[in-house]
Amino acid sequence: MKKRLLITVICVFSVVSCTTKNPFTGKNNLNFVSNEQLFPSAFQQYDSFLKEHKVITGTTDARRIETVGMKIKNAAEKYLDANGYKGYLNGYAWEYKLIDNKEVNAWCMPGGKIVFYTGILPICQDDAGIATVMAHEVAHALANHGAQRMSAAQLQQLGAVGVGLATGGQSAEKQQMWQQYYGLGSNLAGMLPFSRSHESEADMIGLKLMAIAGYNPDHAITFWTRMSAKAGGNAPPEFLSTHPSDKTRISNLKKQIPDAKADAKKFGVVYK
Repeated sequence: MKKRLLITVICVFSVVSCTTKNPFTGKNNLNFVSNEQLFPSAFQQYDSFLKEHKVITGTTDARRIETVGMKIKNAAEKYLDANGYKGYLNGYAWEYKLIDNKEVNAWCMPGGKIVFYTGILPICQDDAGIATVMAHEVAHALANHGAQRMSAAQLQQLGAVGVGLATGGQSAEKQQMWQQYYGLGSNLAGMLPFSRSHESEADMIGLKLMAIAGYNPDHAITFWTRMSAKAGGNAPPEFLSTHPSDKTRISNLKKQIPDAKADAKKFGVVYK
């Protein structure tokens, strides 16, 4: 009885909480965390990170990061305003920082706080490459992927409580075994696919944004091809990864480029 009741509560909680709409897909998203709750903490973490790392300012590369970032942000604002989401970016506080770090990485925290590591610039090569990465990271923030991951983690924890209640009469060894099974199963069947779907969604949204900002989305293919070459085939199998494989990602991007160009054309930006 307890098990059935908990499952019912979780299901109801999940359905009721899927109330935030993705302005780029029109789909409802799992999200228990509002921007008002999330942004102050994200901004504080970002400021702390900057204090602990070497921020590069005043260089050509630093200026390029900021310039491309502003163009992507302006493209997002154009798209959102034109599609009935005027004011969607209220509360966002955009920053674009270049960090002295050899790691091939970039990220965007909720609310528009963006970091590029110098290690990714040789793979970006030019402004179009930077725009590919920038638009992808901005897309994560616009689609509230951080809040969704937090929400999914809360559900996963509730599921673990349910397993504990359902196996409470068994030995400690069996309880531990069932929790391990649940952890493995919920990750492989739930959390990892959820994360991969976010990455694919950010790719799709990012193509639209870079195209509207004036960067030919065809360049996304060349960037990810260079990234794949850099990895040298050392990535884990897709089903064990938080990201789609390079092959899957590039295949999806090729299919999505015509739509991105069509969206850009609505704003007067035309590509062949």
